[in-house]
Amino acid sequence: MSTVLTSFDPATGQPVWQGEVANAHAVATALERARAALPGWSDTQLHERIAIVRAFAERVAGHREALATMISRETGKPRWEAAQEADTVVSKIAISIAAQAERAGERSQAMAFGRAVLRHRPHGVFAVLGPYNFPAHLPNGHIVPALLAGDTVVFKPSEEAPGTGALMAALWHEAGLPDGVLTVVQGGRETGAALVAGAIDGVAFTGSAQTGVYLRRMFADRPDVILALELGGNNPLIAWDGDPDALGSIIGQSAFVSTGQRCSCARRLIVREGRAGDAIVDAVVAFAERIRIGACDDLPEPAIGPLINAAAAQRARAATDVLAAGGAGILRRMTPPRGRAEPFVSPGLLDVSGMAVPDEEIFAPLLQIVRVAGFDAAIEAANATRFGLAAGLLSEDPQLWDAFLRRARAGVINWNRPTTGASGTMPFGGTGASGNYRPSAYYAADYCAYPVASFEADRVQDISAQWHGIAG
Repeated sequence: MSTVLTSFDPATGQPVWQGEVANAHAVATALERARAALPGWSDTQLHERIAIVRAFAERVAGHREALATMISRETGKPRWEAAQEADTVVSKIAISIAAQAERAGERSQAMAFGRAVLRHRPHGVFAVLGPYNFPAHLPNGHIVPALLAGDTVVFKPSEEAPGTGALMAALWHEAGLPDGVLTVVQGGRETGAALVAGAIDGVAFTGSAQTGVYLRRMFADRPDVILALELGGNNPLIAWDGDPDALGSIIGQSAFVSTGQRCSCARRLIVREGRAGDAIVDAVVAFAERIRIGACDDLPEPAIGPLINAAAAQRARAATDVLAAGGAGILRRMTPPRGRAEPFVSPGLLDVSGMAVPDEEIFAPLLQIVRVAGFDAAIEAANATRFGLAAGLLSEDPQLWDAFLRRARAGVINWNRPTTGASGTMPFGGTGASGNYRPSAYYAADYCAYPVASFEADRVQDISAQWHGIAG
């Protein structure tokens, strides 16, 4: 008997999409199809693969509203943000084609005997496990480079946003992708476990650090499987000087955009002790008060929507209670706004200065304030984490920026911009518990193919004269 997976609108609780859960047998069948399709797809000329990828971009652009609506309804994102995500799926195509040519293309160098040639070959069958916070954009960032490289893909969308994954797969099919090259398997943890335990050559995962550790252990004795992990962060943002209101807007976007459900969101705000720091904190509180919260189809449009589900809101509230019990000062409670229930929550701020705080990513609009005496202490506080995805400095002093850039431990380090700002034309990834040094975005081409170096000559030649001790 098959099991049905249903996604729900977090704002209303209404069902959005239903489909069959892929059990272990269905996952194995999907992997067999991907393996059978691999020779034909990898032998397909690159320009033909590029043509199909571009056709997919055209299909997404033509179905922009449908994709944005599905993203909004499954994740609760405001329509403007879901539309931005749909647009990013399209723009990723040209970026990935350029990245493939630059980082995984071909290069030839003349040699006395002929030439030395660098080529790249696909790994094989890739398992892509997608997250719910960007259910189209983030898996797309793995799928497109893998397909360009000649890999085949079995994709498990987040169980919170299966309809988005199903719609993307349908658009790939319309674009002319051959059968078996991209297969979607729907389900939760058991489906994902069956997928990564199957006959695969690579895993691309975006999600929690706990799952990342599990995957590292799982593949410890399988060095043949490429593992690309993006695992979030406990990201610091130092706000040191500048107009408090301007600082408050940058801090607010860093911490509260997407209802705090971005892996690059600022989780810790570091300010100097005294009135200068107080003014910045007050500006953040004032900015948080201005954030409109609502459902995706509310008018006027909200800035943020609900968390993905009530369980996520309960986890965030429990983490807040732990900090408050440990002595954190509550500057603004993370509670449902008036007229709403969980998973709607308003942005929260806690002062945790001088406390020993758990080094965990709280995936919600919660900002922890840390006050320090000087800039050296600020950098030390910023680096006091096992994570290392994003970090930021807000200051108009270039010497402070130079010091921070040299000493901060993170893969994305921004100056006078939100921590959530990242370019698709650059790598995206972090250090420590934030991943395994296989950054995505522009560098995704690196882990989707492996280099093959060749010495080549057009005819057979006697090379005995090149040896010492060979009799003439």
